[in-house]
Amino acid sequence: MILIDPSSPVPPFEQLRAGLVDSVASGELGAGERLPTVRRLAEELGIAPGTVARAYRELEVSGVIETRGRNGTFVAFDPDPARQQLQRAAAAFAAQVRDLRLDADEALAIVTAALRGSEASPAS
Repeated sequence: MILIDPSSPVPPFEQLRAGLVDSVASGELGAGERLPTVRRLAEELGIAPGTVARAYRELEVSGVIETRGRNGTFVAFDPDPARQQLQRAAAAFAAQVRDLRLDADEALAIVTAALRGSEASPAS
């Protein structure tokens, strides 16, 4: 969770930008994950929409996020086409796991078994 400290000498847009970069780097925000709208995030953080918009613009220029028009703003995929395809597949898989309400650890075990070429499903 990103917190903005109004008493900090660091401008709020920079606190937000750095917080989002940290969230992406830590995996808290994954590739392809949709970000809140500018207005919604501004309301949640108690800052001006222009502040969020500036942070989003800077993150887009640096390739951390991407805006897809009316579809929203998303954590960007890796510029390497092979990794990009894998990240899209992983995002789709993660969405399917959530939709099916399956346990994430079990889903990861199944993927690990598949990557190792095992036909057997891991024990539950």
